[in-house]
Amino acid sequence: MHIETFVNTTSRAWAIPILAKLHAGVAGRQAPLLAATGASRTAFVQSMNHLISMGFLERNPGYGHPLRPEFRLTTLGASAADIASKIHSVTAEKDQDLLRRAWTLPVLAVIDRSHNFNEIKRNLQRITDRALSQSLKKMEVRSWVERSVDVTARPPRSIYRAVNTGGLISSIVASEIRFNTSAP
Repeated sequence: MHIETFVNTTSRAWAIPILAKLHAGVAGRQAPLLAATGASRTAFVQSMNHLISMGFLERNPGYGHPLRPEFRLTTLGASAADIASKIHSVTAEKDQDLLRRAWTLPVLAVIDRSHNFNEIKRNLQRITDRALSQSLKKMEVRSWVERSVDVTARPPRSIYRAVNTGGLISSIVASEIRFNTSAP
């Protein structure tokens, strides 16, 4: 999966949990998925529509009632659901709120190795300085990211690296994500 597709997928809070639950075998109808994810109806519907528009989900033809449709993963959705399932398998229930934040997973995809702030920002072209800073701080508080200062550099710079649960997620996501290899 390309990094831009991954960023777009994680832009809806419940997209990754929905994909993980579908991969785990939860029925592709609204009621079972709502119960399994714990999402509100509004956020759930927005995330489902987002996944459909991205081509990850489709209505299951011949199944479900028109007012209670059933959905299934597409081929593209199955590979995204596999990644989502791997992420959820290494994450504790108390950390699910951090996973639902828009930039947590894309930032972890970048910092599978140590990077400074500008290198992370360069790989995530759409992220703002403020969003990146807040995301790194929230992950640092949960001990998902470790910040160190390289005093040998002029000027000194902060170096970020994924650790603990963040390191596990980072290794899973980084192996599945492709970045642009050409210079802008």
